[in-house]
Parts: sequence; C-alpha cells; structure tokens
Amino acid sequence: MTLFELVKQTIHVRDAAEHYGLQVNRSGMCRCPFHDDRHPSMKLNEKYFYCFGCGATGDVIDLVARLFGLSSFEAAQKLAQDFGIDPDKPPAAIALPKPKRPLLTAYRQEEMRCLRVLCDYLHLLERWKVQYAPKTPEDALDDRFVEACQMLEYVEYLADLLIAAELEQRVKIVEMLDKDDLIASLETRLERQKEEETPYEEKQSA
Repeated sequence: MTLFELVKQTIHVRDAAEHYGLQVNRSGMCRCPFHDDRHPSMKLNEKYFYCFGCGATGDVIDLVARLFGLSSFEAAQKLAQDFGIDPDKPPAAIALPKPKRPLLTAYRQEEMRCLRVLCDYLHLLERWKVQYAPKTPEDALDDRFVEACQMLEYVEYLADLLIAAELEQRVKIVEMLDKDDLIASLETRLERQKEEETPYEEKQSA
C-alpha cells in the first residue's frame, strides 16, 4: 500500500480539519479557509471536502496541501507524521488517536493562527521589497523596503518550520511567537495596514 493510500484510508477529512484548527459543527460544516467565508460553507465527511462558496474540493491530502501550500507528497508526509502513521507498520484505522484533547486542539488553532499571520506578513514584505525598492542610487531607502530586506528570509524560515518541522520544534516556535504578544501585535499591525491600504485601492479603481 502506498503512503497516499494509507493516509487516505486511515485519516478522515473531518479529523484532519479539526486537527489543524478548523472548527467543524455537528452538521460537518466549517468556514472555508480558502476564501473570506463569514458563514460555514465547507462540507466535510470521511473522504472528501467541498466548499459551496468557492468550489474547493478534494480528499484529505488535497485539504492539507492547500492549507499549508504543499505538494501532494509533502502533504501526505505531514499527515503521516502528525497522525503517527508509519508506512512500514500500517496501523488499524480504529487504533489511531482522535485529536480531541482540548490542549492539543487549542495548540493546533494557535499554530494555524501563527502560520496565517506569518504568511500574511511574508506576502506584505514581498510586496514592499518590490514596491518600495529605490529607483536610483540617489534615492533614500524607504523604511518598508529596509524592513522587507531585513525580515523576509527570517519570516520565510519560521513559516517553513511551522509547516514541516517536528512537533516539538513547532511548539517552541509558537511559544516564541506568543511571548510578549509578538504575534498579537503583528496581527494588529497587519489589520491596520490593510485598513490603510483599502481606501487607497478604492480611490485608484474609481
């Protein structure tokens, strides 16, 4: 049995979704993480997910690949690692621990929040590095360009670790980001940045 077959046979889509911080209601619905979903429009069952809002669909590997920006193989590996699946010793599906423990669920939600904020910040830095780059050698360096040059590689490194590192290392990163409300202050800054840019974008398109 291949890793893909083993993962899909062993891990239900809903269990994976909850494991990675999505809140699924009794009807098997959750807010879709792939678009700005104000009301639950994604349906999850054992084998597949489908969003009635944006049309996103697939199996458990597709879900994790899209959540973390991974290839199918990397997503299968992540699922196997996070759910304790050894391809050489296939466990019985019933024997797998269900990720229902409150502390684990709370950690998964915080991990997803940290990753979301880091990715938003990463995209902002990538844009700043292009948008505010000096046009001539005489131009003064814009603070946003300087910040992008200084932080881009580090933020990308942290995001990569949250996606692919061992659980113990990911826990340490989340603890570091939560220390002194670092992730909260960054989240607030990104929200403020978004609000400041929206009127400008609307003015430009008018």
